Amino acid sequence: MSRFTVTDLPLAGLKLVERQNLGDPRGFLSRMFCADELAPAGWAKPIAQINLTMTARQGTVRGMHFQHPPHAEMKLVNCLRGAVFDVAVDLRSGSPTFLKWHAQELSAENRRSLLIPEGFAHGFQALTDDCELLYFHSMPYASGSEGALNAQDSVLNISWPLELTEMSDRDRGHSFLTSQFTGLTP
Repeated sequence: MSRFTVTDLPLAGLKLVERQNLGDPRGFLSRMFCADELAPAGWAKPIAQINLTMTARQGTVRGMHFQHPPHAEMKLVNCLRGAVFDVAVDLRSGSPTFLKWHAQELSAENRRSLLIPEGFAHGFQALTDDCELLYFHSMPYASGSEGALNAQDSVLNISWPLELTEMSDRDRGHSFLTSQFTGLTP
């Protein structure tokens, strides 16, 4: 019996993963990752890195981050506390959904995760204060391969659900797509 329900999302390769808790009066057990159970969903590499983030203020946006090949990575994003509007953007050249985005609400209560394939940018907005996210990465962080999109880029036109209250100077300074790709207009 699988501990995960995996659902295909509108962008090919992007998956919603719902964890099934096993519980009794003492509490519950929730499997966060299983290579065998997630292989049919596309996870084909070992876990290379696990990160935990805490975002203090509701409305904060982090992202949109990715790594260029050969360090492109899959991510499994889990919300352990609070709730986030989690966004993935398709950056795969030639994909019919190139530069399209999809978002899911991830929360401690709904036990949903987003399985993000290689070739996608990722970011989120905190819907509550004190959000904690746990990330499983298929590749370690490689500073020379990092890339990012500006979360406020009008080409992406991400519909953030809350007023943007905070963003790091670094994320705010990422270039806009019109300066990265020729022929794009806002």
